[in-house]
Amino acid sequence: MGHILVNNKLAKGICACLLALGVAACQSNSSGLVYQNVPIDKAVGSSSNIDSLSAVVDANPTDADAYNKRGIAYAKAGRLDQATEDFNKSLQLRPNSYQAYANRALVERRKGNTSQAIQDYSAALSIKPDYVKALNGRGNTYRSIGQNTSALRDYNEVIRLNAGDAQAYHNRGLIYQAQGLQEAALNDFSSAVGLNSRAYSPLIARGVTYLSLGDAKSALKDFNAAIALNGKSASAWANRGRAEEALGQITEARQSYTRALQLSSTNQIAKEGAKRLAVSSGVPQA
Repeated sequence: MGHILVNNKLAKGICACLLALGVAACQSNSSGLVYQNVPIDKAVGSSSNIDSLSAVVDANPTDADAYNKRGIAYAKAGRLDQATEDFNKSLQLRPNSYQAYANRALVERRKGNTSQAIQDYSAALSIKPDYVKALNGRGNTYRSIGQNTSALRDYNEVIRLNAGDAQAYHNRGLIYQAQGLQEAALNDFSSAVGLNSRAYSPLIARGVTYLSLGDAKSALKDFNAAIALNGKSASAWANRGRAEEALGQITEARQSYTRALQLSSTNQIAKEGAKRLAVSSGVPQA
């Protein structure tokens, strides 16, 4: 079981090293290492669901799909090492499983193993070149390490294959935004918002772009819409504070920064905004 069978002292040491490297930290429990700061799906990753899938694996030890499905459940529970082991087994049984390659790639990316993630996404695409999940995933991995040209190539290919892929427009917009191409970013974020009205991240990104273009009113509208979709987004609240501050709505801005810090005490935008407004009002800082 590799990393799973470690004692608590060693597990804590591993977690400390991971945290120092800026990748997902983890903690040890009776189920093995559980990585922190990764998306968790309590339903898919529940112990009861994993137990049920384990029963299927035990009854069908040569079924590649059974291992792949349990690997997904482990990943959703934050048990990334066990997920990797199941995807490894799935690929041993079915070497041409592009789904297992892409699933393992995402897990490796979440563990901070970007080179392995890119290799796995590329393996999936060598089997199925039009697999948009792998193209988006590889693009995200390239973007995370600053290889924007390669990332753009992947996002452009996704959009060529499926002009209705909101995620690809959002991701491509983030690159344009970082490159200072605000009009191009605005167009892509607007496409993403139009294609997926339930996604709040493109609204935040478009709001930030509006702010950079000096349109605080449009920015505030987007941040409000994002908060309506996800009231627990510290980023949405912090950026709403920026828009309100730009519009001279100082009391509202303070409230937004305060709410952002309640949700995430490390949000830098909110910390700087709250400090700035406190200084301007003459309130002493702690």
